[in-house]
Amino acid sequence: MKSILFFSDKHSVNPAMAAAWVKFLKIPVNPCVAAKVHENQDANLLQAVSEMGLEWPRQILDSNSIDFFSFDLVVCFTERSKQIFPTLPGNPAVIYWNVAEPAKKSGDEFDLGECRTLRTQIYQLVKDLFLQGYFNALVQARRNSELVLDNLHEGIIAHDMQRRIFFFNKTAENITGYSRQEIIGHDCHTIFPDGFCGSGCSFCDVNNLQTLPVKPYPLKIRSKNGSVRQLEMSVVPINNIQNQPIGVVASFRDMTREMELAQRLGEIEKFAGIIGRDPKMQELYHTIKDLADSSASVLIHGESGTGKELVAAAIHNKGIRSKKLFVPVNCGALPENLLEAELFGHVKGAFTGAIRDKKGRFELADGGTIFLDEIGDISAAMQVKLLRVLQDGTFQRVGGEETIHVNVRVISATHKNLQLEIAAGRFREDLFYRLCVVPLHLPPLRERKMDIPPLAQHFLQSFLAEEKRKKMIIAPETMDIFMTYDWPGNVRELQNIIRFLLVRCRDDVIRPHNLPPNLLKIRDAVMQTPSDGKRRAKLTESMVRDALAATSGNRLQAAKKLGVGRATLYRFLDKHPLN
Repeated sequence: MKSILFFSDKHSVNPAMAAAWVKFLKIPVNPCVAAKVHENQDANLLQAVSEMGLEWPRQILDSNSIDFFSFDLVVCFTERSKQIFPTLPGNPAVIYWNVAEPAKKSGDEFDLGECRTLRTQIYQLVKDLFLQGYFNALVQARRNSELVLDNLHEGIIAHDMQRRIFFFNKTAENITGYSRQEIIGHDCHTIFPDGFCGSGCSFCDVNNLQTLPVKPYPLKIRSKNGSVRQLEMSVVPINNIQNQPIGVVASFRDMTREMELAQRLGEIEKFAGIIGRDPKMQELYHTIKDLADSSASVLIHGESGTGKELVAAAIHNKGIRSKKLFVPVNCGALPENLLEAELFGHVKGAFTGAIRDKKGRFELADGGTIFLDEIGDISAAMQVKLLRVLQDGTFQRVGGEETIHVNVRVISATHKNLQLEIAAGRFREDLFYRLCVVPLHLPPLRERKMDIPPLAQHFLQSFLAEEKRKKMIIAPETMDIFMTYDWPGNVRELQNIIRFLLVRCRDDVIRPHNLPPNLLKIRDAVMQTPSDGKRRAKLTESMVRDALAATSGNRLQAAKKLGVGRATLYRFLDKHPLN
């Protein structure tokens, strides 16, 4: 049933009279009244109403607690109401009736004659609004404007400068599981679990809309039934006709199925800042998503340069702790006395140079995540102190007596085999099992060589943009050398090589002669020697045809099977097209 709100930020006389006429005329609309002051006990007012057989509204709402968005039309009796009911897309239409309130006699009662005059004035206005068809026209105009947005395949959500949601289309309902009746009029930071955008909110600084992202960005939300949805979001400001900001509109697409399908097909090349299409990396992405909302301790094992801190940050940023700090500590870079003060803080005078109290990394990470890199390098004494924090979340600052409680998720990493360290008596077994609730292994770059081209291209484009240099490309023969090299320094070494090449190469194409000496040594062998180090025969048409057949035409997999770089296979096919 359609509804109408008669509103006054003063007395309830005018809106109540209008609602009484709606009931009397038997108009199929639900009339509601809201005002600051109620006068339903005035004798002359009630007499003027009863003379026409009108029924005074039984309920008059408080003007400060009305659900404005639930009405189809709002009728205001004061111009000041314009500040209360903003004109925004999706809001109910608002009209203004300039009707004076009846004057009061010398006492507190209204003048009966003026009450009768008011009764006639409002009757005419109500009759014209409904019987002349204006009400239906206003409601239909509002619904027509929503009709197009409700039929889009993208979810649309819009809120004002106070983050009060005033529009929520059908697709947004389907994606989130919330109805617009539950959402409209509420702050998006409070009505949705963890806020609609979580840590990815673009509207936390309401005074600076310049910070809104200019490109679509990924976002993870939790729907009403608790399922996690992967979205792609675009946000733009809304300006009024005076070009003043009045709110924000966001459109979003549900990419959950596409993301899951892409991962099954191995097509995701970048996830949470991590680059890789190798099946080992696809499995890593799944593990990160599974770990994100958990508080279990994670131990990441991998060679130096594989990106352990990047993976730890991804686990934090994708999870429920992302609104708090991610605090990294390189345990292997600090001596024991400094490491203790760095982790747990110190009080003034605890040691020479301690001129003030200082919080430690565990305190800074309270509610968030601490990343303990090179955990295998800490001393036996530090292992004991760290074990206590992991057991009950308590510690004392260096030189202090107060026990401090924290709620911190611990992610640690090492390049050492801690099982061997335990066997040698250099690492506590009980600490290992506290740290290694969930083990995570990062493969070295030599075990995921299909990721070398996208990684190299990513670093190249990043450095070019950083140095504001023109476009450059990596020559196929140079990429062949990259694919043959074993990369003992892993991703960090590849990153440094690309940086070296930008210094060395002043042309538009990076060729093998630009490479550093350690890579130039294998330049002559790259065409014949595959990455496993075993020399193989020169490519033939039958070899290539068999490899392509075995890999269903996948050239990248065929090149890997043949033990050559992708560019080498492409050049062969250009010279020897297969029928």
